[in-house]
Amino acid sequence: MQLTYPWGSVLVAAVLGGLVGVTAVTAAGEQFIPILGVRQGATKSTQIPRADGYIAYLTLLNERDGGINGVKLVWEECETVYDATRTVECYEHLKAKGSTGAAVFHPMGTPPTYVLLERATHDRIPLLTVGYGRADTSDGRVFPYVFNPPINYWSQNTAKLRFIGQRVGSMAQLKGRNIAHIYHDSEFGREIIPILDAQAAQYGFAVQHLPVRPPGLDQKATWLRVKMAQPDWIILRTFGVMTTTALKEAAQSGIPRDRLVGYAGTCVEQDMVQAGEAAMGYI
Repeated sequence: MQLTYPWGSVLVAAVLGGLVGVTAVTAAGEQFIPILGVRQGATKSTQIPRADGYIAYLTLLNERDGGINGVKLVWEECETVYDATRTVECYEHLKAKGSTGAAVFHPMGTPPTYVLLERATHDRIPLLTVGYGRADTSDGRVFPYVFNPPINYWSQNTAKLRFIGQRVGSMAQLKGRNIAHIYHDSEFGREIIPILDAQAAQYGFAVQHLPVRPPGLDQKATWLRVKMAQPDWIILRTFGVMTTTALKEAAQSGIPRDRLVGYAGTCVEQDMVQAGEAAMGYI
């Protein structure tokens, strides 16, 4: 089973190890782990393997190690369809389960993270947002109940720009170039806009932000604008079926895929397979 973020299982174990260590005295032999699953809708190609991988890892911890610190893990999955209202309903349904209540919530996406931030902080339940979610929650002084190791969206964006800088010769060579930013029109997609604008001013390149309304099956107008603008590079910030559609539209528009750079969630194997030849060369 393949996780979108390969580092996820190790961090889950580390965080859960700390939580179980604190609660073991009152755990009555079990620790409840809620699962906010997404097995339906436009993002299911990415989310089903993530939920399966999460469950497989919790199962492994039980069967191989007898749980964590002798405490067995139990869980229940609730279908959110990557929808804010359903996410809140699942959170409220699961947060008090088990003898001690939920140890941690793993929202599996940025919009669910945003909708749960205030609730989880009020309830003092940790949110584990592994490499996603709201970037400034990296500051634990302000967000003591949110954990987003090992990277956030801002650092991912910087990595993409540094990669492009390497390709063109140096970061100084970004000056005068044009970059298109095609993004999922949600908290997830909009997360890097402020820092990308700041970096455009710092390095002297122009950036064009092009939102795509979820689920992203109709992108013809967006890619027509890209074709007319002829950007030097394109940052792709899409998710699920939106990624597959974007790559197909880029191919039909004659845009070289080796000028498209995405973050981890836009490079999921299932979406690449669905895109077929249109994914060849995409970074």
